[in-house]
Amino acid sequence: MSKFGSIVLGVAAGTVASIGILFALDKNKTLCKKNSIGDKVDGLKDQLDSLTRKMRDKSMELKGSLEEKVDSLLSDSDNKPEDLIKLLEKKLAYLKEKAKK
Repeated sequence: MSKFGSIVLGVAAGTVASIGILFALDKNKTLCKKNSIGDKVDGLKDQLDSLTRKMRDKSMELKGSLEEKVDSLLSDSDNKPEDLIKLLEKKLAYLKEKAKK
């Protein structure tokens, strides 16, 4: 083959190889973006799980605190049990009405 033919063949082969490398790099960038989105989704799922656990723990803590306060009210009260029941029923009705809104 002539020198010119060898040069053209070398340039063509180099061009094809360069284009192939560029496409491969572009595909890798796309894959990296997909992985980073997946990582962000996983991170958000972890944060949501953590928040859910914290809310459940806080709810249980408040429930225990409320029960303790009611028990304390009942034991320390000089009122008749019927009066306390009426008071608690009024509060319960108020809370139910408030929850509907």
